[in-house]
Amino acid sequence: MSYIIDRRLNGRHKSTVNRQRFLDRYRRHIREAVNDAVGRRSIKEMEQGERITIPRKDLSEPGFQHGGGGQRNIVHPGNREFQQGDRVQRPPGGAGGGAGQQAGDSGEGDDDFAFEIDQREFLNFLFEDLALPNLVKRQLQGSRSFHTRHGGIISHGLPAKINIVRSMRQASMRRRALSAASRRKLRELEAEHAQLLEQDQSPARQERLGELEELIARLRRRIDRIPFLDEVDLRYNHHVKVPVPVSRAVMFCIMDVSGSMNQDMKDLAKRFFLLLYLFLRRNYEHTEVVFIRHHTSAKEVDEEEFFYSRETGGTIVSSALKLTLDIIKKRYPVQEWNIYGAQASDGDNWNDDSPGCARLLEKELLPRMQHFSYVEVMPRSHQALWDQYQTVMDRHGDAFAMAQIDNPGDIYPVFRRLFKRRMEAA
Repeated sequence: MSYIIDRRLNGRHKSTVNRQRFLDRYRRHIREAVNDAVGRRSIKEMEQGERITIPRKDLSEPGFQHGGGGQRNIVHPGNREFQQGDRVQRPPGGAGGGAGQQAGDSGEGDDDFAFEIDQREFLNFLFEDLALPNLVKRQLQGSRSFHTRHGGIISHGLPAKINIVRSMRQASMRRRALSAASRRKLRELEAEHAQLLEQDQSPARQERLGELEELIARLRRRIDRIPFLDEVDLRYNHHVKVPVPVSRAVMFCIMDVSGSMNQDMKDLAKRFFLLLYLFLRRNYEHTEVVFIRHHTSAKEVDEEEFFYSRETGGTIVSSALKLTLDIIKKRYPVQEWNIYGAQASDGDNWNDDSPGCARLLEKELLPRMQHFSYVEVMPRSHQALWDQYQTVMDRHGDAFAMAQIDNPGDIYPVFRRLFKRRMEAA
């Protein structure tokens, strides 16, 4: 029988195992609350925990109770009104006929159960079953992850790694080698002793039997003095660390900040990219993020400038795609990196530039990338850029995806649809 003792530290008045069991049981309600929270939160509140409310009807559990029929003669303790033999009116049907729950005068009623999930639990539910598509390129360079593999048997090691079977086998071979001559001599003497016992017992034979018995006893003591297990017999399992190939990835976040993007559109784009940034930072260790803002010209910026700069201007989308291509050629070899791109725009672009964007994306970027996502935020009607990208998606649907976001509530469902874990990535 095996016993498992959980020695993880728990918070005050908390049980880690029970809490995890509770979260798994009401996963659907928590997922819905997380989805609603993403739509109504500001950018700075995206990483906070959340208050979850579960209707009381969903907390009910099956139970057993006596039915309303049958004959029962019971006098309950504490009864002051009835005596044995009195007839009382049967209560109305249902589970006890009790009064209903009283509603509260605040936003939550008595029928609701509310609890808090922390930041870690919130992000776990937020990014559950999500993964970067087609993450396949692996290499050993720069790997800091190792796994332990069996490396054979050695004669020196730690007591915790002793190999009992090999040690006992080695001890058996040592005892046989050291006692081989003595056992062979012992068999000869025992055969001679048995032969003399079958013959007539003369004084000479009696003397010889005594000598044989003494020699046999001496040989047996010599064999018994050989230790059953010696230090030279000990063998140990040897384990070696083998580097684990890592998947290095880079994500290009391309955001349109032109004058046609009003503040609501920019806020939707920033929310989408912040969700993507949190997803990459939490789920992937060897992943870099390149932030690119563009209007008539494109520029690589840092995280702070990408999310909070107020720069604006005209619109030439191809400038961002060309800058992305240049950075890939200079810093990210295709054979070593899994390259991804995500673009957010209102689709408004110079008419002459949109066909060039589609050609640049199809001929230059997609052959170098694992996947590219385009998100159009609050479009009045689809622009030429959407129509051009649509033709690209028709031909490269496995490496290119498009989606439309009209309001904050669409961000999380769109994000899950773009990065939902696929069978080949599981």
